Amino acid sequence: MEMRHLRYFVALADCLSFTRAAERVHVTQSTLSHQIKQLEDELGQPLFERIGKKVVTTEAGELLRGFASRALKEVDQGVALLKPGAGNLTGKVRIGATHTFNIGLIPECVAQFLARHPTVRISVEELAAEVIAARLAAGELDLGISYRPQDPTGLWFEPLYNEEMVLVVSTGHPLAGRKRIRMVELHRQDLVLVSSSFSTRTMLDECFHACGAEPTVVAEMSTVAPMLALVARTMIGSIVAINAVPEAMAGLKVIPLESPTPVRTPGILWRLGESKPAAVQSFAVILRKTALSNSLRREGPG
Repeated sequence: MEMRHLRYFVALADCLSFTRAAERVHVTQSTLSHQIKQLEDELGQPLFERIGKKVVTTEAGELLRGFASRALKEVDQGVALLKPGAGNLTGKVRIGATHTFNIGLIPECVAQFLARHPTVRISVEELAAEVIAARLAAGELDLGISYRPQDPTGLWFEPLYNEEMVLVVSTGHPLAGRKRIRMVELHRQDLVLVSSSFSTRTMLDECFHACGAEPTVVAEMSTVAPMLALVARTMIGSIVAINAVPEAMAGLKVIPLESPTPVRTPGILWRLGESKPAAVQSFAVILRKTALSNSLRREGPG
């Protein structure tokens, strides 16, 4: 099956006349008839019926018509955007992101996107993961940047990369000189962690349980920035995603964890079965490239 088969099919389904359809796609009636026959042979069923002098779509033809029309529209829009002088993208991109990604990733992506498409308007809301999922499902957001939801009903999660979580302590902490640390060694260590309502906390608790460690959780907070500020001022440690630690923040030491290594998977949340406007797709391209580039840079060579 080739693109021209679908174009000829849609033209005939719209016109219901071989003469008018052939004129529309600029071919002879015999060529149009031959191409339609090839498509029907490939699909194994008729798409049109002749009733007297009239042409009508079969049930299969009517079903294919909707899908083929949408597919051709998407292809034509994409090709038009790639042509020189096609003009700027327009519209609005509505984004929901959790706090971690709003620290650096989202501003970086928005800056790149607006430099290329200055006529598009961007709306970014910092929301909890469960709120992002609900707002997406309600059609109030175009995409979300979060971690895999516990209940992805009606949503599709597109993984971006795997992200290790690390121990963060002040440079004066007794563990600051360690290159790596096993999670069991955090038994009875004072920690500040995200609140127990977060899925990340559930994952960390499971890791501690698996290695038989029981840290002393002296504080719980809902965002990373105040957690790191507390760590920098005290002998209290924390466990956060490596990408959430600002490279320029002084007074902190990042230590990889092992046995086990806590890992989260950031990704893009989409609504299922919905076509995406060109502006939204373009932003997603920048988001994928930037997220992957940042993760590789933080991992370092090798």
